[in-house]
Amino acid sequence: MNNQFDVIVVGGGHAGVEAAYAAAKMGSRTLLLTLDIDKVASMPCNPSLGGLGKGHIVFEVSALGGLMPQLCSKTYLQARMLNTSKGPAVQGLRLQIDKYAYSALAKEYLLNTPNLTIAPHMAIQILTEDIGSIKRITGVVTTDGKAFYAPTVVITTGTFMKGLVHIGRTRYKAGRRGEEAVYGLSESIAQAMNAPLGRLKTGTPPRLLKTSLDYSKFDQQESQSLDYLYEFDHMTVEEKIPCYIAYTNDETHDIISNNLHLSALYSGNIKGTGPRYCPSIEDKVGRYPDRPSHHVFIEPEGADIDEIYPAGLSTSLPLEVQLAYIRSIKGCENAVIAKCGYAIEYDFIQPTHLTHTLEAKAVQGLFLAGQINGTTGYEEAAGQGMIAGINAHLRQSNQEPFILSRTESYIGVMIDDLITLGADEPYRMFTSRAERRLLLRQDNVFLRLMPYGKKLGLIDDALYAKFESEKAVIEHCVAYVNAGGNQTPIFKVLHAVEFTSDLQKQSRELLTAMLTEKNLSAAALSSRALLNIHAQIKYAGYLHKEQLEAEKAIRYQNLIIPDTIDYAGMQGLTKELQQKLMHYKPATIAQAQLIPGMTPAAISILIFQVRMADKPAQSQE
Repeated sequence: MNNQFDVIVVGGGHAGVEAAYAAAKMGSRTLLLTLDIDKVASMPCNPSLGGLGKGHIVFEVSALGGLMPQLCSKTYLQARMLNTSKGPAVQGLRLQIDKYAYSALAKEYLLNTPNLTIAPHMAIQILTEDIGSIKRITGVVTTDGKAFYAPTVVITTGTFMKGLVHIGRTRYKAGRRGEEAVYGLSESIAQAMNAPLGRLKTGTPPRLLKTSLDYSKFDQQESQSLDYLYEFDHMTVEEKIPCYIAYTNDETHDIISNNLHLSALYSGNIKGTGPRYCPSIEDKVGRYPDRPSHHVFIEPEGADIDEIYPAGLSTSLPLEVQLAYIRSIKGCENAVIAKCGYAIEYDFIQPTHLTHTLEAKAVQGLFLAGQINGTTGYEEAAGQGMIAGINAHLRQSNQEPFILSRTESYIGVMIDDLITLGADEPYRMFTSRAERRLLLRQDNVFLRLMPYGKKLGLIDDALYAKFESEKAVIEHCVAYVNAGGNQTPIFKVLHAVEFTSDLQKQSRELLTAMLTEKNLSAAALSSRALLNIHAQIKYAGYLHKEQLEAEKAIRYQNLIIPDTIDYAGMQGLTKELQQKLMHYKPATIAQAQLIPGMTPAAISILIFQVRMADKPAQSQE
């Protein structure tokens, strides 16, 4: 086998798949090293994709030409748009996925991707050479002693680096259920990068036999009528398999409370930090003893698989305790556990040692993506993998790097958070992390990012032509509505408090009539375009204000904050923000923006105070 490549990707999870797919599509001779070719893009935990914040990332991967959205369209089991009662900026598409079909289809796509070779090897060491004060990547070495060489390497190891599984007081080395852990690689990377290693933890619930549950005792989760998923093209979305909701109760909580001492989490065996926003069931019971119940989402793992994923019951309790508390839940009285739940801890590298391209600061050509950077979730991994794969190709072909800012994408927000603040717990994307989330909606994602995908060679001409048609229709319609003023019927419809289906139908009729009158085709006036037009009209003032704030933040992001500035008692800032500024001691406005809870208004005050502090004393009088 040829051992010379342009890009080597280590790990076949969601980050690795996107990195390899992007690099190969852009023209790099790419090698994907993975332990098991049949488990690429595996979903070892929840069989779903998307949701609030996470769904925005999947949309952005779609706009850039990534693989995850294409796989979703062909393997979803149920689709729901969350937060539809709220504004467009905080809605999120969430899909239930046939995880086995998803992985099999990912393998098929990758095997048919030009320039991409997949090989079943475990990398245990990176190879570097010195170039002045930093190092340069040259390749990797596998367990069987083989060396593969490339000027760029993307590491996407998920939970495999020194992975340790916990079930009660039992623990054993594993990368995930039934797979080997990787030893040696984390130390090799950390030493080359001169970066500290940390330990994080995640977990998964037991899997239940589908036929052992009584669905008449659950609440059925209704499907929704949608005509788009994550891809640009329209599609007919239908429910294939329903999902349900169950509830824990006092008996469930008593069983867990009485056995907390047997949990790996509470016994002290687990050293890694777990995800704050996806806690284990014993963590929920321990933290919130007054809560009478917790939701349990009964989700299918696949269309033809007799396994159910009880979302919300992630655990590291012993098997017999897992069975006892599950059978205390209404509808699960006769439940049979097909696979035991477990917790897993693993190594990660502090992402502050990376640049915005996800390249190591100290090792040229070395990129990291996914859980190795302290994130959690398939979607966050895919977004990072996309950026790392793109930039690995650009690096090896001596082209300018590709960087997304936090004012134009959720991927940009995530990467900026990681490389600036680092990770002390598994990072999860939420819409609240984006200061300009009104600018970063799902309905305008293709307008924001598809031109980048086309420029990078990841979007084909046919798709881009359809995008341009929709873009032109949106621009014509917005200009028409604005020109007519705020008393026209179309303005009043688009400016309604709630954009109901009846109002959408009415606005479509009015806009179609206008386009026809101007000899313009209304074929591209999709439901997505209609929502975009509605958002631009209804939130025009807020959007303009956010745009100005974003431009102001960009203009002043490199403004240096003097060491002598006194945050205590700074007028206009809350006590909490004053304390956070004193704790983090940001060197620039850009760093101050990333402090959790820092608002645009607070940043404006800080910019004013810094500029005043820089003026000579006489000019302040």
